[in-house]
Amino acid sequence: MTARVFIGLGSNLGDRAENLARARRAIGALEGTELLGESSCEETDPVDFLAQPRFLNQVVCIGTPLSPPELLDALLGIERSMGRTRGAPKGPRIIDLDILLFGDIILRTDTLTIPHPRIWERDFVVRHLVQLDRDLRDPVSARYFREGTHGTDTHHQ
Repeated sequence: MTARVFIGLGSNLGDRAENLARARRAIGALEGTELLGESSCEETDPVDFLAQPRFLNQVVCIGTPLSPPELLDALLGIERSMGRTRGAPKGPRIIDLDILLFGDIILRTDTLTIPHPRIWERDFVVRHLVQLDRDLRDPVSARYFREGTHGTDTHHQ
């Protein structure tokens, strides 16, 4: 069975646009996985750890037969293959890949929470989800994502 999954992509080191493109290609190349759509890219300020470059962010939608843990492992593998090292939390990174939504699944484990626990805290994520599916709802609250943007200081690219 194929699940529809939304993944957040972010980069603030090196050629950010190329990093996102490489990640999209790698995600689309996962076994049985199809890239169904991609949002625009948006430049955003860092959060908490401010002494770092701005991020370029995007959301992609995929169809995949992988389970949530299998997809998480695959995304961590893509991050490693692109040179990501885990340093300071919320610090600079060549690529960051986050599972935002996985069908209607609600999941909490030691290593994975779906929907992403900070999905409503990032207005750009909500905007990108709405770009991809105007009728998308949060599986926890049943609230439409189109109801949720609050307008942060970001710049579309």
